[in-house]
Amino acid sequence: MQGYEAMLFDLDDTLLNRDHAVDKLFLMILEKCYRDVNDLTKNEMLQTFKGYDKRDYGNSDKTKVLESFFDEFPPTYRLLRNDIQDFWNLHFPQCFSINQHTVKIINAIKAQMKVAIITNGSTQRQKAKIIKTDLHNCFDTIVISEEVGFSKPDKRIFELALHKMNVPPEAALFVGDDIERDIGGCQRAHIKGIWFNPHMNKNDTEIKPYDEIDSFDRLLSYRNHSI
Repeated sequence: MQGYEAMLFDLDDTLLNRDHAVDKLFLMILEKCYRDVNDLTKNEMLQTFKGYDKRDYGNSDKTKVLESFFDEFPPTYRLLRNDIQDFWNLHFPQCFSINQHTVKIINAIKAQMKVAIITNGSTQRQKAKIIKTDLHNCFDTIVISEEVGFSKPDKRIFELALHKMNVPPEAALFVGDDIERDIGGCQRAHIKGIWFNPHMNKNDTEIKPYDEIDSFDRLLSYRNHSI
């Protein structure tokens, strides 16, 4: 029987740990905009910052995140509203790093099938993250929502990636952490969805992933799977 021809991946919180990057960005903001913050207040500020970031996740304009944060914790030096987006675009991608074990797994999978990234987000920031972590050297195809005009869970962004790779949907797998955008979206395009769930979150939706994993190591078994 025929084996799988392609494995497609989400970027943030799947290939890359976005939560760690947000922590690093917060420290940069703290150093640039604040003075003499004690540890207790610093932790409160971090949780507040992450809350505002989560609230606006998926929105390319991050001005509201920092404006809300500065309103709650008035800084010594406040970034001008017109400068916030430039600051985020410049510094946030530099906060990302790639787990080298992840790279080894991707390369092992790539030796036997095509690999691609499908990510929502701004073209500028997503490309910068991908270049910063050298992922552009690992993947055959990279599709960014702002660049193509479709965002997950729209099935068209998945169909576009398949078209670029010349792979039928039944011969592809998609790996992502978001049960609705990633798994629900790929299923609309008739692609089997593997839910990457390292934190063992409960699935409160009616979406049933093809498989659920808490580690990328389990993906290696799909190299020899038959459809």
